[in-house]
Amino acid sequence: MAEEESRSLEYTPTWVVAVVCIVIVLISLLAERGLHRLGKFFRDKKQDALFEALQKLKEELMLLGFISLLLTVFQGPVSQICIPENISIIMLPCTLKESGASNHLTATTGRHLLAGGNSVDHCSRHKGQVPLLSLEALHQLHIFIFVLALTHVVFCATTMVLGVAKIQRQWGHWEHSIQKEPRPHHVHIIHLKSFMDRAGRRWRKYTVVSWTVAFFKQFYGSVTKSDYIVLRSAFIREHCPTNSKFDFHKYMMRTLEHDFKKIVGISWYLWLFVVLFLLMNIAGWHTYFWLSFLPLVLLLLVGTKLEHIITELAQEVAERSSVVDETTPVRPSDELFWFHNPTLVLYLIHFILFQNSFEIAFFVWIWCTYGFKSCIMEELGFIIPRLVIG
Repeated sequence: MAEEESRSLEYTPTWVVAVVCIVIVLISLLAERGLHRLGKFFRDKKQDALFEALQKLKEELMLLGFISLLLTVFQGPVSQICIPENISIIMLPCTLKESGASNHLTATTGRHLLAGGNSVDHCSRHKGQVPLLSLEALHQLHIFIFVLALTHVVFCATTMVLGVAKIQRQWGHWEHSIQKEPRPHHVHIIHLKSFMDRAGRRWRKYTVVSWTVAFFKQFYGSVTKSDYIVLRSAFIREHCPTNSKFDFHKYMMRTLEHDFKKIVGISWYLWLFVVLFLLMNIAGWHTYFWLSFLPLVLLLLVGTKLEHIITELAQEVAERSSVVDETTPVRPSDELFWFHNPTLVLYLIHFILFQNSFEIAFFVWIWCTYGFKSCIMEELGFIIPRLVIG
């Protein structure tokens, strides 16, 4: 029975090999041609930022393919590395009962013998030795990395689509109304007064109060039409003062596309994050339950900070100008951001997207690989909050 299940290519029908190969090649060619045509479409539409994002995605796919190749090539040598059996039961994601630990390990060894018995047979020659990582575990790790990368790309693309939809629906409409306005300076003064209302009364200037108001403001009307018009005017005055008809909406779209190419990739520190939390997935720690709160906290923190920056601009204008006219300046500055670095916010957004992708990918992988009742999946009371937060 074991010989039948583990028969090599020498005793596999040629038509089976041919069918499997042609299916894999066809899928690969369709994916490659699809990405090529998508890149050509972006170039024809002069969407340079999206084209660069697509190139970044191809780099990630190449890295994923290289990781897959390494796992495949080195699965034999890795599975033949032997370690003491007492070390192999330390830091397990599922608890082994003391009475049944040896029986469980024996049963597991028997299953692995069918999957790739050479490694188990090699280590069984040494008393008290087991493989460092079985072929079955390597295969499952292989699948998890693929699911993680795919989920991250889907999450980033979804975020991009939602961002474009919001900018087109609201900000595009505002930009269009400004371009048709015969008296743009008069409109600016009206909205500048509304913008300065963000400063509020004297009690709003207290740090705790202003941060609390900014926290709740992010949930409704985070950027109003007055905010958009005033910040647009400040940008034009700073960067292109001679072009009052500058299309700020189009500039924001290009900026969104430029940022997208940064967040679609998986940087080295994100891979380090994956390794760290795979290490901490120990039975009884509920690591992934507590981990699910991290992106939510960071997301609320980033949203509050961005709202507070607009409030600080309004307070600065209110303190500096007693009379509001078309010359009243609004001066956005990098100093309003954490460590005077706006890029840090983009890194946090990148981390939030990836961490949430990691949560969902891990859940899907465990569900498809081990089933919903797996010990790694934990209890229902931990699963539901994780999914809701995600």
